[in-house]
Amino acid sequence: MDLTTNYLGMQLKNPLVPSASPLSRSIDDARRLEDAGASALIMYSLFEEAVTAEEEVMVRFLHHQDTGFSEADSFLPDHYDFSNGQDLYLENLRALKETLEIPVIASLNGITPGGWIEHATEMEQAGADALELNVYFVAADLNTPGSEIEQRYLELLKDLRQQVTIPINMKLSPAFSSVANMAKQLEDAGASGVALFNRFYQPDINIDNLRLVSSLHTSVSAESLLTMRWIAILHGRTTLSLGATGGVHTAEDAIKLLLAGADVVHICSLLLEQGPSALGQVLTGIKAWMEEKGFDSIDEVRGRVSQISVPHPAEFERANYVHILDSFRSGPGVF
Repeated sequence: MDLTTNYLGMQLKNPLVPSASPLSRSIDDARRLEDAGASALIMYSLFEEAVTAEEEVMVRFLHHQDTGFSEADSFLPDHYDFSNGQDLYLENLRALKETLEIPVIASLNGITPGGWIEHATEMEQAGADALELNVYFVAADLNTPGSEIEQRYLELLKDLRQQVTIPINMKLSPAFSSVANMAKQLEDAGASGVALFNRFYQPDINIDNLRLVSSLHTSVSAESLLTMRWIAILHGRTTLSLGATGGVHTAEDAIKLLLAGADVVHICSLLLEQGPSALGQVLTGIKAWMEEKGFDSIDEVRGRVSQISVPHPAEFERANYVHILDSFRSGPGVF
């Protein structure tokens, strides 16, 4: 049985790739993921604003202090002598590359073109096999049109494409007016792949103290259906590698995304809840299903139920919406 797949120009041994999570901070956990069958590893994200904030605090405390003796100022240490989040990230990246046999994909969550280019260049030099760009931006300004948000993504990608040679994967939000057109624009601008979709964590409200609270809720399988629809629509219509992310908890979840046309399936919440060994269980389930159905390779599975392959392509669009509403039946005794 051939489980290999091509992703971002890399030949991977199977389509299961752990997405960015705290597990990649530990070399031991990364080894466990590889042993469980991970075909590549996406590192936790480096947040540009966090690095910038660290540097600003360091400069303020080391260079904006009045010692009272001008001749003593030269004894103050330079802030470049101290490690920051960026240095630690690059050290971890190098350690993962030295330890693992599978590809390591760096992840950058940034907000300015200059910061993205600086950090991405250093990640490439540290040995990253590819780069995932996570543009986490909530368009809350009433005066900012959607076209301006799209242009922000495209400009960041174009600037970065001129500076690094490794493959670039764009992690997209599902909030674009036209996801398919955005993917096409990214392809034209030099992206190697897209990950669908970025999971925007939502603030919550504490009704006792009337304050906002931050809370992390892991995904559920139903969330993968949005990704499945758009993977199925894009499959066969773009040269981009298609990564499905969000809501994969079982082998069945992963199989559906592969049938829709995903090149790889990213897993995160399941691994955080059950540990690296859970990836091996998903992989075993995929193999068992393929054997039962008589599939000899992932290539035979991929896209079998994409929009260009099904008898009624409109079922991925409005027809599906109408059919679902018409099919609803309330339980006995409800009305």
